Amino acid sequence: MTASPSRSGVFSASTDKRLEAFSESISFDYRLYRHDIRGSIAHARMLAKQGLIEEQEFAQIETALREIEHEIEQGKMPFRPELEDIHMHIESALIERLGDVGRKLHTARSRNDQVNTDLRLWLRDAIDGIDALLQELQRAFLSRCDRDGDVILPAYTHMQRAQPVLAPHYWLCYIEKYQRDRERLADCRRRVNVCGLGAAACAGTTLPIDREATARELGFERVAANSLDVSSDRDFVLEAAFVLAMIAEHLSGWAEEWILWSTVEFNFIKLPHQFCTGSSIMPQKINPDTLELTRGKSARVLGNLQTLMVLVKGLPLAYNRDLQEDKPPLFDSVETVRACLELAIPIVEGAELQRDSIASRLDKGYLDATTLMEHLILKGIPQRTAHHLVGKLVAMAQESGVCLSELTDSQLKSAHSDLDGSLREVLGTEQAVKAYQSYGSSNPERVREQVNRWREQLQ
Repeated sequence: MTASPSRSGVFSASTDKRLEAFSESISFDYRLYRHDIRGSIAHARMLAKQGLIEEQEFAQIETALREIEHEIEQGKMPFRPELEDIHMHIESALIERLGDVGRKLHTARSRNDQVNTDLRLWLRDAIDGIDALLQELQRAFLSRCDRDGDVILPAYTHMQRAQPVLAPHYWLCYIEKYQRDRERLADCRRRVNVCGLGAAACAGTTLPIDREATARELGFERVAANSLDVSSDRDFVLEAAFVLAMIAEHLSGWAEEWILWSTVEFNFIKLPHQFCTGSSIMPQKINPDTLELTRGKSARVLGNLQTLMVLVKGLPLAYNRDLQEDKPPLFDSVETVRACLELAIPIVEGAELQRDSIASRLDKGYLDATTLMEHLILKGIPQRTAHHLVGKLVAMAQESGVCLSELTDSQLKSAHSDLDGSLREVLGTEQAVKAYQSYGSSNPERVREQVNRWREQLQ
């Protein structure tokens, strides 16, 4: 059995099997194999250009690495805990094929800068994948805006009915939230996209390498300026974990809302049955399990962020083996958020608003009260006076069991001598929605403008 390439001649005893089991990371960092091979090829190409290995040796290394990559893809490479991680597995396989030529690959490179580079490459691809799914989810919400364009829904504050809004206003709200997530991802990606390769263990190397060449080949925007810093840096991992936690929070809030909306009590929305489950004992149940799991899995993503924050707290410079533990929480956050997004898209596309149920109870809750108050302000009544006055009218309507628009002329007069039946022209949810004027409001024209803006932006 081949010894780990990382174990030098200084050791007088072989590694204890218990340490091999305790320290292995191949069980989770195998995900990095494509990125490790890509980084190794770029590194070897640079070594050849700098005269540190022969061009023929580079060609052998590249061919062998491609073969190893194919074997891993096909599941033909056995993973062994004594080789610790994916980096040692690949290098060990290369040495088995090429002997001393394979041993030259690690020239001017430490496992510290190698792992840092691989993880950045992997995370960069992961960010791009999450961003693409977020964009697809935005498009799913946007696709609802036309078909739900005439539906008015109650908006809530404190979980109490507040004001009427168009259904597309709700959908645009989620598009805005996910856009902020995408902007955070893009900003995070800039700090991920920094090449640490060539920093070696912590102080750089005495060999004449070209760090800019490998950075260019690997698509990095710039080269890390301080070898100590990049050897220990996991800021980019924590930042990505935070952005993923925000995405999970937004998904969890959406899931919670649609869980409520799908209840008999709300009856606002019908979820696609292929994303619901039944009960083992109650045959009538249609449970929103996908949404509940989305809400529940957000806790894991938040926990992963906490794990990473604690992991790096107080670590001395430069690299410490603690940093091996950065990958399980990061991998889990990426994979959890990705799975939630992949399911959210078809749920958003396939759900149906319960139009009749929504309309039948839309006049409950006096959603037009604020519009009435602002109408009185336009008539010259001070805001606090108008606020109190409309409150009296709501109390009067509640006592009579009617809507504001159904109050009699005499009831209106009893509240204030200037009030008459003309107020009914601004009452009702449809009138209230049309009365909005401000930018960003639920006025039909403003909503249509926003839909058109997003349609152009998301093309």
